[in-house]
Amino acid sequence: MFIIQYMEKTLAIIKPDAIRRRIAGKILQKLEGSQLKIIAMKMVSLSKKQAEAFYQVHVDRPFFASLTGYISSGPIIAVVLEGDGAISKLRELMGATDPSEAVEGTIRREFGLNIEQNSIHGSDSPTTAQQEIPFFFSHLEFLSY
Repeated sequence: MFIIQYMEKTLAIIKPDAIRRRIAGKILQKLEGSQLKIIAMKMVSLSKKQAEAFYQVHVDRPFFASLTGYISSGPIIAVVLEGDGAISKLRELMGATDPSEAVEGTIRREFGLNIEQNSIHGSDSPTTAQQEIPFFFSHLEFLSY
């Protein structure tokens, strides 16, 4: 009998501000050191329409235009992470949305510029992860090692 153990997956996006400042490698190093496994990764540029589709959940929020303009302003790196409690581990590693409120040692505290240019996005729940991951990746792009 085979037992298949489900490992939680989450999406992280290294945002345009981090790519422009050439600190993506430092962020990836923190992700790799977090006991989470990178199972998929790619660099892409989103069009404004793609950004609006990705952030559709925020369409009625006052920051929607700014958010979608920013995320489509340059390349991003989309990463799928896997591990026990992947979503909560990533959220803890990222820190508060506003870098000035983030705990010392978190990615946003160390690298974020402001609430919008905070260097990293991460899925906030299993439901969100299940919606966000397929936006960038098919299951055929996941690697096991």
